[in-house]
Amino acid sequence: MNRWICNSRRTPVLLALLFAASSPAARAGSEIRTERIHFAKGATSAVVEGTIRGYRTVDYVLGASKGQLMNVSLTTKNTATYFNILAPGETEVAFFNGSVSENQYEGVLPASGDYKIRVYMMRSAARRNETANYRLEMIVSGKPQATTTAGQAAAPKAEHYDATGKVPCAQHNSQPMGQCDFGVMRTGNGNATVIITRPDGGKRTIVFVGGRATGADISQADGGAAFSAQREGDLNRISVGDERYEIPDAAVSGG
Repeated sequence: MNRWICNSRRTPVLLALLFAASSPAARAGSEIRTERIHFAKGATSAVVEGTIRGYRTVDYVLGASKGQLMNVSLTTKNTATYFNILAPGETEVAFFNGSVSENQYEGVLPASGDYKIRVYMMRSAARRNETANYRLEMIVSGKPQATTTAGQAAAPKAEHYDATGKVPCAQHNSQPMGQCDFGVMRTGNGNATVIITRPDGGKRTIVFVGGRATGADISQADGGAAFSAQREGDLNRISVGDERYEIPDAAVSGG
């Protein structure tokens, strides 16, 4: 049974968790339990302490609005335990993958609705029926993007960005660098969400924290694609599997 702690202050968390190369256990056939998160009155955060074993998975459902800033972090002694974040309406595709980007996420939310924070164990550890105790902290701050005069959330717009433009990109190893459209949603201090339209028309989301690329919306459909990011001067060279992107600091922070 989980023990709940609610507060309005962010507490220090362990950020350095080892990367596990095997596939996530969170898949069809896993035992997924769902729990809804409610913040205490006046609070902007909540903490849950729980335990999973083997293929058991927990979806923490948290309602939030487009334009708000979400910060989620997980601490555990089991280095094969991670969390993913799924956007409203998604059941499998995650826009944040903890096994790739370490167990901390911070970014501007792209839509209003219920987000799933999925805590799971990697398949190799799940097969051994390992147990993981964990502490999950969830923070949602800032105001929603817009409201109607009736006080209801305005319908999300597909392209409400702080800036748009083009960045060098390529989708395959053999493909020369071309130009891809992008839009960016900024929250200051180098924190931003960059959404790129790939050459095939699909979307790729890159999350920046403190001016550095920390993760991408990698899903099972990407076949376990690895994320990597390097800085060269004011340029961020990012790879997601065979995909390559070059995103300048000016696109992330403005100026």
